[in-house]
Amino acid sequence: MYENMTYENILQGMLNRVPDDVDKREGSVIYDALAPNAYFLADQYDQLRNFIDLVLPDTAIGEYLDRSVYAYMSRKPAVAAVRKMTTSDVVDLGSRWELSGLIYVVTGIVSDFVYEVTCETPGVVGNQYSGEMRSLSETGATAVLSDILVAGADVEADEALRSRFCNKVRYPATSGNTYHYQQWATEVPGVGAAKVLPLGNGTGTVVVLVVDSDKAISTSLPQKVSDYIETVRPVGATISVISPEALSINIVANVQLDGSKNLAEVKRVFEADLADFLKNLTFSSSRVSYAKLGNVLLDVPGVSDFDTFTVNGVVGNVSVGERQVPVVGTVTLSEVSLVGTD
Repeated sequence: MYENMTYENILQGMLNRVPDDVDKREGSVIYDALAPNAYFLADQYDQLRNFIDLVLPDTAIGEYLDRSVYAYMSRKPAVAAVRKMTTSDVVDLGSRWELSGLIYVVTGIVSDFVYEVTCETPGVVGNQYSGEMRSLSETGATAVLSDILVAGADVEADEALRSRFCNKVRYPATSGNTYHYQQWATEVPGVGAAKVLPLGNGTGTVVVLVVDSDKAISTSLPQKVSDYIETVRPVGATISVISPEALSINIVANVQLDGSKNLAEVKRVFEADLADFLKNLTFSSSRVSYAKLGNVLLDVPGVSDFDTFTVNGVVGNVSVGERQVPVVGTVTLSEVSLVGTD
């Protein structure tokens, strides 16, 4: 809108309004008097351009995005990780334990010498470390941090909030329709995506599939989502909130390297890129494209070419069931000097 309102254009427009019989050359009194004003106006137009981006939800970021969508929803807060801690002796509820700079508080009893501990620092960081813990209380017991009971999640990212907002305004949710259940599910902190199956278990039923903020299967989320939906849904259908089934994507291929990376490095990068590719298919595609998987491998630095590429033992696309999500399975890469020479 204001792309042409640059310093040069504004200054030239001002000078054009000055009679030609007046000295308007650079360094003249008129020029030097108008130049600072043109510079100031250009800066104001630049801020106006940024202001428009900050107040519209398709481009707003951070606090401005929060304010832009405030009338419809709020950003989901970070969720603290809840982990399992095994001890050598009985410990008190409320006792605090440290691992890798993170503090975990004992918040529940699972069984004898097995406790539920909650990380004091919300976010995915609480999921990352396992091992021996150091007691911050007076106790002679030792402890080991292990399983994730409730996965920690970071504050909802801008793009996730923007996507949730767009879905809300584009797809009207009323009276417990499909969109309504999807919106309710994604409002729960920690939920990254949801899929609704009307009549999923027969007449009068609704099945909701949920994954966490990293698009991973979480055994703890369904109960949280179910509890929330029960507080907002209308009376009627029987609701089941479940985790999807994992569909392992197993890949075997011969690869020709260009010499810049070794096979181990190529495999590590490919597995990470493959995981990102499959996450983007969660609840959005009914198949995993064979051709696109090949492109993922070919785009890995160090890969020159490949052949004998199979996915789950076949050369072709892999169908994804309505209750499945694709995940990385086994990746077997073999280095060869030449490919496609048979």
